[in-house]
Amino acid sequence: MSGAPTVAQEQPTVRINEVESSGGTPGDWVELVNTGSAPADVSGWVVKDSDDSHSYVIGAGSSLAAGAYLVLDVETSFGLGSADSVRLFQSDSSTLVDSYSWTAHATTTYGRCPDGTGAFTTTTAPTRGAANGCGSASGGGQPSVTAWPGDAAVTIADGSNVFGTNLSGLSFQSPEVLWSVDNGPSKLYRLVPNGATWRPDPAGGWASGKSLHYGIGSGDPDSEGVVSTPDGLFVSTERDNSNGSVSKPEILRFNTSSTAGSLNATAEWNLTSDLPAVAPNSGLEAVSWIPDSYLTAHGFRDEHTGAAYKPANYPGHGSGLFFAGLEANGTVYAYALNQTGGGYTRIATIPSGFPAVMDLEFEPATGHLWAVCDNTCDGRTATLDINAQGEFTATAVHDRPAGMPNYNNEGFAIAPQAACVAGHKPVLWSDDNNDDGHALRAGTLPCT
Repeated sequence: MSGAPTVAQEQPTVRINEVESSGGTPGDWVELVNTGSAPADVSGWVVKDSDDSHSYVIGAGSSLAAGAYLVLDVETSFGLGSADSVRLFQSDSSTLVDSYSWTAHATTTYGRCPDGTGAFTTTTAPTRGAANGCGSASGGGQPSVTAWPGDAAVTIADGSNVFGTNLSGLSFQSPEVLWSVDNGPSKLYRLVPNGATWRPDPAGGWASGKSLHYGIGSGDPDSEGVVSTPDGLFVSTERDNSNGSVSKPEILRFNTSSTAGSLNATAEWNLTSDLPAVAPNSGLEAVSWIPDSYLTAHGFRDEHTGAAYKPANYPGHGSGLFFAGLEANGTVYAYALNQTGGGYTRIATIPSGFPAVMDLEFEPATGHLWAVCDNTCDGRTATLDINAQGEFTATAVHDRPAGMPNYNNEGFAIAPQAACVAGHKPVLWSDDNNDDGHALRAGTLPCT
């Protein structure tokens, strides 16, 4: 780019409000909104994508009334890419007013929630020239942000510099066993209580964790998410660190009863052809699992068949579905994985409401599927629940606990109900950056 733009000294009230980057009607478009109480003259203002040579100039005499929207059909000048940005400049073309960047097309559009002032998120539907589809507790989008429902206090839950950086997904097997993965070099930890903290299990060869490899016995899968299920332990990955420039979104299964010092995947599901093309470091960050019994009891809708989900339609898939979160677009994808091979069927596509999803956690006691965003979203979490139409939709969005700094938390796990004490149960976060020498922190949630 030619020179760094300067930011206006008196910030205008006009903002980028919604972006359609994947060919809407009549093509790619950018929506502006005037958040002020007086009309705003936007004559000659310029919209660019990430390329300075691509520009759309707003016509002379263009004024935006207070609270009004203006849709710019930028497709007539340039198209927006799957990894791109929108930048809004005043008429001098050097004073930057507002901007937004993304790494993959939204399943709908990207929009501010609430309009004009909130953070960008994936909308529930395109709303060209109207208020954004941010949803509500009953309508299928992101509700207003509320306080963390557990204790405000957060405590350190590991020893000093035990794990270092790159600790990512977390999953409880029981109140006494917690699994975690390290994304580089790929490693699986079996964690057990150590007083008020957690440590690698000193028994069974787990004291330093176990290296993970693909089924062929080689490679270094970038392990980001982990979930313990009745059908085994599964890990979601973004790429093979041995070939780090190539995206490779997969789910791998491992046999944790093996006494070997390293573990080879016993099954692999490569989801590349079913997912949007993403950067190597923006793939499958999260994975969770929900039993068929819960999904059928609550009328979960199978988008593949267009009817209520029937487990019998997917022989060999085990006893539940896997929910995988894509970092690039904040979308959750539900899959039936054939446990006897690499086959799979996508059952549903679920917007989390976040621009990125870093972990997923199913809580059987409440039926919530928790979607976790890292410091990109100030550490917020959303709960998704099955609505009357059989679709998972956001029912609450929570700030991080008051005692938690805005760390790069990529893992989140809720202890089983058996761990409840005085109406509360533990929750754990893993900090990929190992801030202050610690990768694990603990808090609480109500048991019901």
